[in-house]
Amino acid sequence: MIPEITSRIFTIGNHADFLRVALEIFNYQALNNEIYDRFLRMLGSDAREVNSPGGIPFLPAGFFRDHKVITGKLKETIVFESSGTSGTSTGRHYVIDTSLYESSFLRAFSFFYGDPSQYFIAALLPSYTERKNSSLAYMVNDLIRKSDYPASGFYGDNISELLTHIREAKSVNRKVLLMGVSFALLDLAETYHPDLSGVIVMETGGMKGRRKELTREELHAVLKESFNVENIHSEYGMTELLSQAYSKGDGRFFTPPWMKILIRDPQDPLSVTDEPGRTGGINIIDLANIHSCSFIATDDLGRLHEQGSFEVLGRLDNSDIRGCNLMIG
Repeated sequence: MIPEITSRIFTIGNHADFLRVALEIFNYQALNNEIYDRFLRMLGSDAREVNSPGGIPFLPAGFFRDHKVITGKLKETIVFESSGTSGTSTGRHYVIDTSLYESSFLRAFSFFYGDPSQYFIAALLPSYTERKNSSLAYMVNDLIRKSDYPASGFYGDNISELLTHIREAKSVNRKVLLMGVSFALLDLAETYHPDLSGVIVMETGGMKGRRKELTREELHAVLKESFNVENIHSEYGMTELLSQAYSKGDGRFFTPPWMKILIRDPQDPLSVTDEPGRTGGINIIDLANIHSCSFIATDDLGRLHEQGSFEVLGRLDNSDIRGCNLMIG
């Protein structure tokens, strides 16, 4: 089953295709994922009665911190680990097939931005490159390798060199993508105030304890003014996922076809909706997670918009997260 269904994950063309593959993966994981099976049984959920994504129980992301969430009997080839900066234990994603992850992030990037070989890709990700098991660093490193531009790479304290390479790339009409964690982009903005007009500036992650947290609107306002750009792009991903959503401005994220966002009621974690305008906990269906769990209830608060887009409003408070986890207690 797995080779056949895996080949269809990235060829989904409409809602009916997504529904079929999502239900197939749900039934496969319900039978072959020990942690997910125990979770379903604790809820009293019968997989045979589920006939829509909204009826699928979503595994709280916290399970990736406390358990080995894996489907099937194959051994992992790499373990991605979250930063754990919030004082909680780190989340771990046991990845069976790195080629599946690579297919997912390359196809998603191409879906929204085109061929990475057309870009000069520069990364300011100090809090991630300091760790050897960051899924974000893995993804960006692979995009850099495929960018086919000699100056593409990770820039730590080499800011003068970075700005020189950006000017050179712009002078030959090369597309430029500067991807950075929020605190690194703020440091760049406040210290250098570079003119990055024409550059795609993409933020990802938070302050990682390095600076005071800002809302996305506050962060983007500072960066837009300092960098002389009209929009700040964003990447939304997490250790527990093999897929990413992207925003090209105003904090409005869109997902690739094999990924879907639903909103759950913080007071009733089993109640989910895909109705635009609803606000609550963000639930994610990531079909690329076929070897772990494709149905995850995150700790993020969000709002759905038209055309399946969404925005991230922040983190759920501790009581909301406990409510999500205690529903199986």
